[in-house]
Amino acid sequence: MSNIVKTFHSPEHRFLSNFWPCTVQVSGLAYRSSEAAYQALKCTNPAERLKFTLMQPGEAKRAGKHIHRPDWADAKLDVMYRVVWAKFTQNKDLKAKLLATGRARLEEGNYWHDRFWGVSPVGSGDGLNHLGQILMRIRRELKK
Repeated sequence: MSNIVKTFHSPEHRFLSNFWPCTVQVSGLAYRSSEAAYQALKCTNPAERLKFTLMQPGEAKRAGKHIHRPDWADAKLDVMYRVVWAKFTQNKDLKAKLLATGRARLEEGNYWHDRFWGVSPVGSGDGLNHLGQILMRIRRELKK
């Protein structure tokens, strides 16, 4: 394993992406991806989250752009941690793959200029890489 995973779009590391198809249960609902679960949790009304259980990741991301939760700026990191934790603790195969990344630095490298959740462009190291940080934190916690 390399010392750094620069993108979650390679076949080997695609499972790290929130777009990876897997069941993720959060707050009593099962979603088709961690992206759908994350976007659903923007809804302050739990009943509105139900529509996200049927959405594919891209569809959920698009729908989530139209939801405005007043405390989202303060809540989104904790929500992402909770969703990604659920993904890797509820799917044992994905947990094993995450642990197999060893001590590699995980970067969500992208070309769409998301410097909050990842780095852009890929390999530049330019970004906060919050998704990569969350993944590495969960990996450390799962090792214990």
